[in-house]
Amino acid sequence: MPLFGTTATPPDASPGPFVRKWTDGFGSLATRCLQVVIVLVVAIGVVYAAATLSVVTIPVLLALIIASAMHPVVSWLRRHKVPSVLATLAVLLGVLVVLGLVGWLIVVAVISQWPDLQKSALRGFGQLQDFAAHLPFSISDSQVDEAVQGVQGFLTSSQFGSGALAGASATANFLTGLVLMIVVLFFFLKDGPAIWEFLLRPFTGARYERARRVGDRVVHTLGGYVRGTASVAAVDAVGIGVGLAIVGVPLALPLAVVVFITAFIPIVGATAAGILAALVALVANGPVAALIVVGIVVLVNQLEGNLLQPVLMGRTLKLHGLVILIGLTAGTVLAGITGAIISVPLLAAAWGAVQVWDGPDEPARPWRQKRPETAERR
Repeated sequence: MPLFGTTATPPDASPGPFVRKWTDGFGSLATRCLQVVIVLVVAIGVVYAAATLSVVTIPVLLALIIASAMHPVVSWLRRHKVPSVLATLAVLLGVLVVLGLVGWLIVVAVISQWPDLQKSALRGFGQLQDFAAHLPFSISDSQVDEAVQGVQGFLTSSQFGSGALAGASATANFLTGLVLMIVVLFFFLKDGPAIWEFLLRPFTGARYERARRVGDRVVHTLGGYVRGTASVAAVDAVGIGVGLAIVGVPLALPLAVVVFITAFIPIVGATAAGILAALVALVANGPVAALIVVGIVVLVNQLEGNLLQPVLMGRTLKLHGLVILIGLTAGTVLAGITGAIISVPLLAAAWGAVQVWDGPDEPARPWRQKRPETAERR
């Protein structure tokens, strides 16, 4: 028995061989890899489920983005003693009127100017045939006829018929998603804060405060992105549309609307709209007009990149170009054009959530800047 004041020798507490295998360097690496694999499997499962249920997920995400952009308007109406339901209905009707007006402008303008564009296209096709006749290699009329017959055969084939059926199914899905988006948007506009508070019921203390910060930042980021992008898109559409009208390009109004829509797709949207406008000008007005249109598009894009984006967007979208490009690609693969439009604001919202994870101005620990980031290290 040990004497008073002495300390007994502790028993051997060294870990067993199985524990040592998981506590050494290689075991820690294996544990970390297993954690990464589990996280990736869960993430892939979530993405797969969202892609499978795209008829539900995409309308809900669109409603969330639009509601975030319109939240200040609803709050302003409520502060001026407008009943909640009336304020919500007024904003919802305003959004639907704007969306309907955009579609109506495209349809009406295309229908009214389509005959002129057809005549210009036929004239351009004749000029193309004359140009092909003077090429170093010959393209016979029989080869042109075979190409035309091939197109006609595709239009009358079963493959085209199955494509038409797929188009009808896509139309039905679009209408279903549109109705769902309108309903969800109404409730987001009316009860958005209450819905978020309901979802936060399991959290208390610091976790509740973190969830509140993240929610506020996500709404602020999404709303700022949509409002800023819409302002930039409106300026782009007016500038390019006026330029097309001055040059005399047909379908100037629908092309301006296309410019407005594609402006919501960073990096590639402006390029796609410019190519489309230049092709229409080439077919309808000739190569000189097409070059003028290219110059107009480049000028407007330079104005946007150097002036409008920094002033109107501010710090809303602070993502590296490579991140945006990867997000656009992933969104396009998963959900087509709609995925390309909503992928970037969702990435910006996720990055905004990371920036306030540990405090109002304190990013999550792994994403804090620990050293100066330079382009070159020696």
